[in-house]
Amino acid sequence: MHEIIMRLCLVAVLVVPAAAAERPNVIVILTDDQGWGDLSLNGNRNLSTPNIDQLAADGARIDRFFVCPVCSPTRAEFLTGRYHPRGGVYSTSAGGERLDLDEKTIGDTFRAAGYRTAAFGKWHNGTQYPYHPNARGFEEFYGFCSGHWGHYFSPMLEHNGRIVQGDGFITDDLTNKAIEFIRSHQSEPFFVYLAYNTPHSPMQVPDRWWNRFRDAELKMHNRDPDREDINHIRAALAMCENVDWNIGRLLQTLDEAHLSDNTIVVYFCDNGPNGWRWNGGMKGRKGSTDEGGVRSPLLVRWPGRIEPGSLVTQIAAAIDLHPTLAELADIDTKNDKPFDGLSLKPLLLSAKAEWPERLIVSSWRDSVSVRSQRYRLDTDGRLFDMAADPGQDTDVSQQHPEITATMKAEAKRYRDDVMPGYDDDHRPFVIAHPDAAVTQLPARDATSLGMIERSNRFPNSSFFTNWTSTDDALLWKAEVLATGDYEVDIYYTCPESSVGTELRLSFNDDSLTSTITTAHESELVGAAQDRVPRQESYEQHWARMTAGTIHLNSGTGTLELRATKIPGDRAMDFRLLTLTRKIL
Repeated sequence: MHEIIMRLCLVAVLVVPAAAAERPNVIVILTDDQGWGDLSLNGNRNLSTPNIDQLAADGARIDRFFVCPVCSPTRAEFLTGRYHPRGGVYSTSAGGERLDLDEKTIGDTFRAAGYRTAAFGKWHNGTQYPYHPNARGFEEFYGFCSGHWGHYFSPMLEHNGRIVQGDGFITDDLTNKAIEFIRSHQSEPFFVYLAYNTPHSPMQVPDRWWNRFRDAELKMHNRDPDREDINHIRAALAMCENVDWNIGRLLQTLDEAHLSDNTIVVYFCDNGPNGWRWNGGMKGRKGSTDEGGVRSPLLVRWPGRIEPGSLVTQIAAAIDLHPTLAELADIDTKNDKPFDGLSLKPLLLSAKAEWPERLIVSSWRDSVSVRSQRYRLDTDGRLFDMAADPGQDTDVSQQHPEITATMKAEAKRYRDDVMPGYDDDHRPFVIAHPDAAVTQLPARDATSLGMIERSNRFPNSSFFTNWTSTDDALLWKAEVLATGDYEVDIYYTCPESSVGTELRLSFNDDSLTSTITTAHESELVGAAQDRVPRQESYEQHWARMTAGTIHLNSGTGTLELRATKIPGDRAMDFRLLTLTRKIL
């Protein structure tokens, strides 16, 4: 694996085409857990999203656009133009979200073509370099690499691998950083991937937006209203209106910089809604391969090239975005791995474009659903006429045996060709990569020995607690790529009684011992800002302790963190360990 990673991460000499400066800028906006129905554009009278609606008025709306049922697979399909199992993405946490290194991302494509590239927000396709966005074509990254985050107000984030403190509400902060990048590079072609992490839970939103919905009576409801959590819906709608406001600020920046006419703006969502709320009467929500779990809005604006108010009725999917945007920017991808997606350029630029009949697969774990222009075959082999029965109430497989057989054959082909072995994961966590100054090893990626407990069953933004015995340890299955000396920082909390706890970090024959000398206690953070109770872990205010320098020799093994002496009733609560290369 060492040789593969080193070969794939060699710095390439970029040949910038002469026409690069004439190419359009691209901004891709992806929201998190916002369903198709969470827009006033699509008929929802519970909220107002005028800026997103205006994107449709000024450009094209793809009426039937499909993504995956959950976050990381959709992101992988957008990045690569290929179905997510091909890239080894099989989970949303603990390493299973990583996109294989032999996959070329849309960031790679645009950077190699001379674009300035940036990603802001939720990455969710790998943390440690070379899975990190800075190694996948994005020269600038600000946000977090995990699947969800535990606090949205000035949280701990990262900037190009280094831990930083966020500034204000996270969606506003991410937009500010994107605006700064656009202003700084307005004389160069740029590609900006703005991946908001709202309205994903925890349901936190500033008072300005919450107050509009705190006591609001909902005008429209889910097809199963008894399943609704009204306050959760109110919070989600408030977060969606905040997203819309931020998109308005972004579009205003383009206007002020006279960039609107030469900038393609794309907006879509990563899966169905994260709750039972109005979604056009469709069956399913986040996590489901039914229509409501995988249908997303897709809006594309390019003034002067895409006719305002265009409606594309042909089905499309997240796998289409990489080939589409590359072709719109006149970037050659013929030597890349074959896309599963198709370029939508003909549909976007001409109302009379010829278009082939196609089948689109949506999958998650062992659930596979197939969509044609008119029908959906669900994961149980039932067929639904989506034109006559958008709620998937009546199985028509017996009336259409040939169509059913064709779509079942496509589901089988997908299972046989795309899925085998994709979740058979033996990849270690890569640490000490020669091209990375900092390696992050969060609690999310560790396993525990003994009585140590994770703060929540969802690993993404969790921490470890109940560290009470010297027999307990945290472990990371790892591969060190570059022999060297690394400064170790540990993000922790502990009471005064735990001062004097001795820690030992080891990897094969290399080790470092250190002692906690400063108490740092923290309340659980987040409950005061939550609009509804959360499922995920709360956060803490973490202290950083520099443990010292460890010498690491390249190779595979297990990185182990153990408390060898615990003077109090527990060692510490643990959130994150970082390794920073020391330049000699």
